[in-house]
Amino acid sequence: MPPKKQVVEEKILLGRPGNNLKSGIVGLANVGKSTLFQAITKCSLGNPANFPYATIDPEEARVVVPDERFDWLCEQYKPKSQVPANLTVYDIAGLTRGASTGAGLGNAFLSHIRAVDAIFQVVRCFDDAEIIHVEGDVDPIRDLDIISEELRLKDIEFVEKAHENLVKQTRRGGQSLEMKKLKEEQATVEKILEMLKDGKDVRKGDWGPKEVEVINPLFLLSAKPVVYLVNLSEKDYIRQKNKHLPKIAQWVKEHATGDPIIPISVSFEERLTRFETEKEAAEECEKVGTKSALPKVVTTMRKSLNLGSFFTTGTDEVRQWTLRNGTKAPQAAGVIHGDFEKTFIQVVVYNYATLREEGDEAGVKAKGKVMTKGKDYVVQDGDIILVKAGAAKS
Repeated sequence: MPPKKQVVEEKILLGRPGNNLKSGIVGLANVGKSTLFQAITKCSLGNPANFPYATIDPEEARVVVPDERFDWLCEQYKPKSQVPANLTVYDIAGLTRGASTGAGLGNAFLSHIRAVDAIFQVVRCFDDAEIIHVEGDVDPIRDLDIISEELRLKDIEFVEKAHENLVKQTRRGGQSLEMKKLKEEQATVEKILEMLKDGKDVRKGDWGPKEVEVINPLFLLSAKPVVYLVNLSEKDYIRQKNKHLPKIAQWVKEHATGDPIIPISVSFEERLTRFETEKEAAEECEKVGTKSALPKVVTTMRKSLNLGSFFTTGTDEVRQWTLRNGTKAPQAAGVIHGDFEKTFIQVVVYNYATLREEGDEAGVKAKGKVMTKGKDYVVQDGDIILVKAGAAKS
């Protein structure tokens, strides 16, 4: 007898599906969030001020994703229009101890975090007598503990409400398929609750596809990917040394294994924005022997959201499109235009790496490396595609 075909269960990601995902800058008050927001978005939104809750409603801006592949393609095609990929970033009000019970701007703050898909968590490691710290002194480990605990406490509140609703429904009993599904949901919710009460974040759990389908509609704060931004003084950033860094690395290893940590100096980044040209800013970086951390911040968050890119090219336009890694060709076509997904026929595709290797499109074609793929093709990061679709039905 032929061996049984093994069915590989497709891994479902935590979080909302989609390509237009948002990141929120989160942290205690006066740790440098709004100044970072201004530097990263190169705009004057945000409200950096030396008092808690200077930011109340979240500000939103789009950040261009730095990508040398896009730059190279623009150099090659010299198109009339260049459209890079973007990442949407929010500046969210400063959290305070007790936020989960409504202290400070607690409830508003936490609802704003629920609306984003990933978190830039800013941790203050600089001393400055001019900038007050809401907890009285600089202690990043205490700050990390406060934020993770507040987010978990709010999650426990959400999950307990969901559990209460499920218990009301499962009490009816019975053997229907709907009841079986409700009982499975209840078991998952109980597992989530146990994990949270055990002091662990939901994103660190080992969840099966059915469990993920229960978790995602809850929009849990501790289920969102986190990138830790360690805000250093300019001096410490340039020398890449700070007494708190080893302790932060240890904390992340114990509480959030695998989450990225990026040292950054928000005051240095803000100073770079004052230069009139990018060339002058680059010269300043060279002079002090360092570089801006912002490109790494943006690309790391994109990776944490499991986002990739594909390109459409030509002399009219070179555009970088954002999509979730693992997306199939019809859905990628739908990113360009909704009708393309409905009337999808095929894609003509080759990868940026192949183009770079061969030098130009003619070289790729001559080597027979241009592929025609159907609806089951999974678009790869860096693919250059031409969509073939039928006429949309009116």
